[in-house]
Amino acid sequence: MSRIGKKPIAIPAGVKVSLQGDVIKVEGPKGSLTRPLPREFKTEVIKNEIRIARSGEDKKTVMLHGLTRSLVANMVKGVTEGFQRNLEIVGVGYRAEVQGNVLNVSLGYSHPIKYTLPKGITATVDKQTSIALKGTDKQILGQTAAEIRGFRIPDPYKGKGIKYAEEVVRRKAGKAGKAAGGGKAA
Repeated sequence: MSRIGKKPIAIPAGVKVSLQGDVIKVEGPKGSLTRPLPREFKTEVIKNEIRIARSGEDKKTVMLHGLTRSLVANMVKGVTEGFQRNLEIVGVGYRAEVQGNVLNVSLGYSHPIKYTLPKGITATVDKQTSIALKGTDKQILGQTAAEIRGFRIPDPYKGKGIKYAEEVVRRKAGKAGKAAGGGKAA
């Protein structure tokens, strides 16, 4: 049995869960999310809990049990608290600003990058070098953060680029550092 899949999901006050066939809809103070669930699972809403039980013991169903439960739990958390992902911009002249739902980023290219944020994702920029992305859907938020980071991934030699706030960029020594520290005297 999946340990994660067996755990019930608590429904906080102010959250409404509805099931229509294989589709679950979760509504809360921050919005609503809908997701189709695999047919192999029986989802029940009992009092203030969501329980997900699997119908069979084949390998695919066993593997999807914990994943399905985690996806539904993230939906409940997203409509109550929401999710946030922070990005940092490192580099001289690199900056960002938000205009409506468009993120303008200058990263040393010949042109600024204009990125339209997906529906449900909001961005705030602090000091032109820190981007905070917020949203209810964890998957879309992560994808958006990865796309923005992909505009200029952190350089291992100088550390310039866009990185996640908690990310540690491993720095390389380069040619000058390698020659000074590792050479033998003849």
